[in-house]
Amino acid sequence: MSRNLLLEIGTEEIPAHAMPGLLKDLEEKAEKGLKDLRLTCGQVKTMGTPRRLALLVEDLAEKQEERESSRRGPAAAAAFDADGNPTKAAQGFARGQKVESQELIVKDGYVYAVVREKGEETTTLLAKFLPELIGSLSLPNSMRWADYDFRFIRPIRWLAALFGEEVIPFELAAVKSGRTSRGHRFLTVGKPPVPATGSDHEHAFEIAKAEDYEAALAEHFVIVDQEKRKAEIRKQIEAVAANNGGQAEITEELLEEVLYLVEYPTALCGKFDEEYLKLPPEAVITPMRDHQRYFPVKTAEGKLMPLFITVRNGGKEFLETVTEGNERVLKARLEDAKFFFDEDRQKKLEEHREKLKTVVFQEGLGTVYEKTERLKTLAGKIADALGATAEDKADNERAALLAKADLVTGMVTEFTELQGTMGRDYARLDGEKESVAIAIDEHYRPRFAGDKQPGTMVGRILSLADKIDNIVGTFSRGKIPSGSQDPFALRRQALGIVNMLTEAKLSISLKELTAWAMDLYGITDETARAKMQQDVADFMKLRLKNLLEGQGIRYDVSDAVLVEADDCYAVTLRAAALTEFLSREDGAQVTQAFVRVANLARKYEGAATFDADIFALPAEKTLGEAVTQYEQTEPADYAAKLRELGKLTAPINGFFDAVMVMDKNEKIRQNRLGLLKVIDGAVGSIADFTKVVLQ
Repeated sequence: MSRNLLLEIGTEEIPAHAMPGLLKDLEEKAEKGLKDLRLTCGQVKTMGTPRRLALLVEDLAEKQEERESSRRGPAAAAAFDADGNPTKAAQGFARGQKVESQELIVKDGYVYAVVREKGEETTTLLAKFLPELIGSLSLPNSMRWADYDFRFIRPIRWLAALFGEEVIPFELAAVKSGRTSRGHRFLTVGKPPVPATGSDHEHAFEIAKAEDYEAALAEHFVIVDQEKRKAEIRKQIEAVAANNGGQAEITEELLEEVLYLVEYPTALCGKFDEEYLKLPPEAVITPMRDHQRYFPVKTAEGKLMPLFITVRNGGKEFLETVTEGNERVLKARLEDAKFFFDEDRQKKLEEHREKLKTVVFQEGLGTVYEKTERLKTLAGKIADALGATAEDKADNERAALLAKADLVTGMVTEFTELQGTMGRDYARLDGEKESVAIAIDEHYRPRFAGDKQPGTMVGRILSLADKIDNIVGTFSRGKIPSGSQDPFALRRQALGIVNMLTEAKLSISLKELTAWAMDLYGITDETARAKMQQDVADFMKLRLKNLLEGQGIRYDVSDAVLVEADDCYAVTLRAAALTEFLSREDGAQVTQAFVRVANLARKYEGAATFDADIFALPAEKTLGEAVTQYEQTEPADYAAKLRELGKLTAPINGFFDAVMVMDKNEKIRQNRLGLLKVIDGAVGSIADFTKVVLQ
């Protein structure tokens, strides 16, 4: 027999950003907890709104599964006397396991007690499990209220816990569980909208049984299933936009935020003065989207319209009043934007740059003005390393000098999300080259997970310069990210470097990048430079490992190619080549041959060289000739290199079968070890096969 389970945690409004993580954590911990309790069930699902987290479990068994286990006791020789009767040792063991002596069994020379645990009633188990489940949730931040010791994301106001029709009784933070839930704050069944000062208890209602939950909430103006609510919000926004002759620009980030701000959505369209469309589009969209959580409306051609769409947490009553209120709020924000834009345009972007001398970059690292001077030099070195054209180099120099100038403009001071964006727009208005304007914007990318990488060579070079300057400068202050602490977002910037180089197929030495940045910071002490090189290399290697894992590369293959990770793009090529190579039928055989070579070669401290004239045995001559032939015809790409190196397998095995490497004659011994070291060097330039796990 089984029943459905409902747990609803009713709270004060939970921050929207915390909801996805809480719902996922609740689902995962509920599944694991029920499994640990030996309670079989069907689908486990979580749903939520700003005021509630709900757990629904289908077909949960009414009783815990029985469990049988064997527990070993004393040796059989000590458990029974000569007549086969149980000794005190056996009797004591049986008593401790709560079985009769005659129930003991003999196996492998020991006595065992077969213990059968009866299953408890699910209702009894849930009364303890549910409050523990609530208390175990991982919270991005937590709070205490009243004089309770319990902490949660927001104060708990009600708890509904039903197993079928039966209430699961427990108490948490002075709130007792029951079958009562609460509907929408301001919408009541059969009544007009309740004023904002209305009591929340006026919206309380009882749930008859767990499977009625979603329908009961819907009757009280709460769409509790976030996926259904999300689909409804999207549908309404698109319909409202179409009715007004436009298309809504719906970003997933904003849609998810709005999703967890409302329980009963109603989309509405507001207007603003066309005069504000004279501002750069981002100057209008940012106050609208990032500050007011409005959705911009555009024409089919992508031109911004003087409209916005917002989603109300309520019904269609008094929509005109709500619309007017939202229009007034947006007008004030756009008026601010217009004022700052007009003030900024009294100077050219280049003239704003002088004010950067008053802005500290980081403590002990000078000003932002000085940073732009470093970027100018650093970008030039990167451009040379990447083979950029003379025109790109000139554009990079100009973009580097202007890259941070918008930070001291009124627009960016007021709307910080627009850094780089306003620099791009102001550069265009000043008549700067388009490549320079675009690079000013692109050098901040990626700004967040999933953001686009710079799309131009000038933008990539400036982005690389900015990010490596940030990393080396911050590391020089001892501020290397550890654990969850990363106040300067260096992990994101390092991952940005890795993704940029690999996606754009750019090869550049991370060691050289780090060295150039250290030069500009005046780090000259050799010990300090060596430590910095190692710290940056280790930091970037972790990002590369994450990238390879994301591409589905085996962990051992990642470890094998990351032994040398100075060129990020080359690492991805070597990982792909090694993955393909290991899938061959002879992959294991070749790997074993390379590992045999490495085991001896890496103990030899001499040079990687050999003299073919010293070889005396046919097997070593054959291997030497094969190696020489490989060196003379070494392919350019890694996959082909591995295929050619794989041809050395038979000569290598023949060499080890017929040749005593550690010959008494030192000259012969060193020549043979030198040969092996040449092979290991060629193989090691692609991957360290000693780290490969044979499948």
